[in-house]
Amino acid sequence: MTIHLALGPLVSLIAGVLILVMPRLLNYIVAIYLIVIGLIGLFGMGSTHF
Repeated sequence: MTIHLALGPLVSLIAGVLILVMPRLLNYIVAIYLIVIGLIGLFGMGSTHF
């Protein structure tokens, strides 16, 4: 069985959970999310195969 996992949606999910758990960290979580998504876009790591 092969599972294909895209990195972008995984980062989004983790960021969303962290915002729900710790809403005071919203600014930091959004900033880190944008940086990670930008790096993924620049370096073409759009999909990771597990």
